[in-house]
Amino acid sequence: MATTTLDTTTNLTVDQLTPVIGAEIGGVDLGQPLDRGTRDELYALLLQHKVLFFRDQHISRDQQLAFAAKFGELYAHPTGGLQTHRIIQPIAAEDAKKYEYRGNHWHTDTSWRLNPVLGAVLRAETIPPVGGDTIWANGGAILRGLPADLRAAIDNLYVVHDFQDALNRAGEIYPLVAHPAVRTHPETGEDIFWINFSLKPRFVDLDKAESDALLARLYDEVKKPEHSVRFRWREGSVAFWDNRAGLHYAVKDYGDFPRVMHRVLIASDDVPHRVRNA
Repeated sequence: MATTTLDTTTNLTVDQLTPVIGAEIGGVDLGQPLDRGTRDELYALLLQHKVLFFRDQHISRDQQLAFAAKFGELYAHPTGGLQTHRIIQPIAAEDAKKYEYRGNHWHTDTSWRLNPVLGAVLRAETIPPVGGDTIWANGGAILRGLPADLRAAIDNLYVVHDFQDALNRAGEIYPLVAHPAVRTHPETGEDIFWINFSLKPRFVDLDKAESDALLARLYDEVKKPEHSVRFRWREGSVAFWDNRAGLHYAVKDYGDFPRVMHRVLIASDDVPHRVRNA
């Protein structure tokens, strides 16, 4: 862990966890309304570190919603939320099976939408005594680390992420859309590797065998630990990540323990695209 730094305007402490992604933030109570300065500093840190972690934040569901809403309009996922809080989506192994969604693959949230979400706030609700970590990977670092031939192979490709089975089960209709495999972050300008391996990805204009072979090589690159940070959950832990900046992976190593996380998604109007400099 890097040396703690202090923001002199907000009293936030920032412990950078790896050289490429992740910081643990102190000096803030997420259960209290954020002033404008603290909100803006947290957002700047989010853009810089891709994912922020907070410890000892024993917040309620309403407080989780209030914190997330400081960063944009909230999005209610079509596969359902809590009865009392529709926008809060419980993330549990049994839900993954129900919707044929394999959460223990490298993925990004709502990549099946024309305008995927900006980010998410995840709160630990029920966690196992050991195991159940989550890993986040920096999509820019993944892209920069690709062998030259792989980088060239995907540079102009579009990918479809297929969530149709889950949507049909939820009674929702949404067309299949394709996004660039390499997107430009709308605020930082960084080019990002952005493929969701949990939603049956396939490359447009490639036959299935060629697409599958390319995806298999890419998956081996994505899982390299040099690109990622691993977070161990405990009671009162909260994670806040930029969904546009990379991928994440829920480690399912806790057997049948009823691990449950509560996720709030923050909407975005941004359609993933590639900006090419002249």
